[in-house]
Amino acid sequence: MPVNLNPPAPGSLKAIAGVTLGVTAAHVRKPDRKDVMVMTLPDGARVAGVFTQNRFCAAPVQLCRAHLAAGAPIRALVVNTGIANAGTGDDGLARAQAVCAELAGRLGCAPAQILPFSTGVIMEPLPVERIAAGLPACLADARASGWEDAAAAIMTTDTVAKGSSRTLELDGRPVSVTGIAKGAGMIHPDMATMLGFVATDAAVAQPLLDALLRRVADDSFNRVTVDGDTSTNDSFVLIAAGTAGIAEIASEADPRLAVLEAAIREVAVELAQALARDGEGATKFVTIEVDGGRDRRECVRIGKAIAHSPLVKTALFASDPNLGRLLAAIGYAGIDDLDVSALRLWLGPVLVAEHGGRAAGYVEAEAAAAMAEAEITIRVELGRGSARDRVWTCDFSYDYVKINAEYRS
Repeated sequence: MPVNLNPPAPGSLKAIAGVTLGVTAAHVRKPDRKDVMVMTLPDGARVAGVFTQNRFCAAPVQLCRAHLAAGAPIRALVVNTGIANAGTGDDGLARAQAVCAELAGRLGCAPAQILPFSTGVIMEPLPVERIAAGLPACLADARASGWEDAAAAIMTTDTVAKGSSRTLELDGRPVSVTGIAKGAGMIHPDMATMLGFVATDAAVAQPLLDALLRRVADDSFNRVTVDGDTSTNDSFVLIAAGTAGIAEIASEADPRLAVLEAAIREVAVELAQALARDGEGATKFVTIEVDGGRDRRECVRIGKAIAHSPLVKTALFASDPNLGRLLAAIGYAGIDDLDVSALRLWLGPVLVAEHGGRAAGYVEAEAAAAMAEAEITIRVELGRGSARDRVWTCDFSYDYVKINAEYRS
């Protein structure tokens, strides 16, 4: 069960004018589940994307990069679950291109104006004929209110759909931001198996949209890890539909940009946290805060060392305050000149380590109580600067092994 996470309430995901979403059951891998989604975009929409750094990046990732680089206006996104179309070589590229061509023909645009996305089992051929056969139903189902169904249709091992919305005001007019994401395992985005799609009806110049997306990705999806495995298919896309009726934001100096960026970041952070809350087999949602670093990079490095440690994650599952596991992870994070005598460590409100060992007032029962909570904050004070950052993760339970042992069955 996810940790304090529910699917979006009906009607809670705001429509983005000009953007429609439709889904269908195309039987990509499993029968009787909605597994293909098409999102269509209005004329003038701007699209930015960041993608996995995995060298075995999937065929759809390769095509998305190429289509965005070509610069033609993007007309639609097509997403399938069940088959990742990764590790499939030239044949996988041809199949992804065939899906783009099929949808482009139905929309009257060029294949390079379609962005394809896939998620699921790696090294299996994409069933193009099934996806193509499902596209008419997706387009017939397309509607502005389709975000909730789309969030469910892109799931794989997720247990709940993930979506978030914000509304704000720019130039005296309402502006909306809505996003959906999927991911529960093989989650350690390094971007810029996770997919995230966020759209706003504001108008943003392309160079600003690209820069905004990179900043937001770094503060959200690049700060979450379930198991330390970077998927071949990770993709995060930001769409500025330009349908809110406000003047385009075209300069970093425009004060409206900071307001819009804050709302987009809130949506992305909520979606990123949802990935950890719904981590495969998760019973704990964990925030790791690292303060007092010389720069943010070393704070993140220590945070991820803790978050990736199987020994720490299994101790979290057991609610066992095994402090040695935490100290060991901090120690091997690669901060060569770290002064361990200056470091302090908290589990929730409980100071558990200082001066290179257990805190003077340490009481194990208090630390165990902090670890027994469904939501846990681990805080590390490095005492070497003013930088700070945070990472979100979850525990490892018996179910994580079971889910992944049975993934292809």
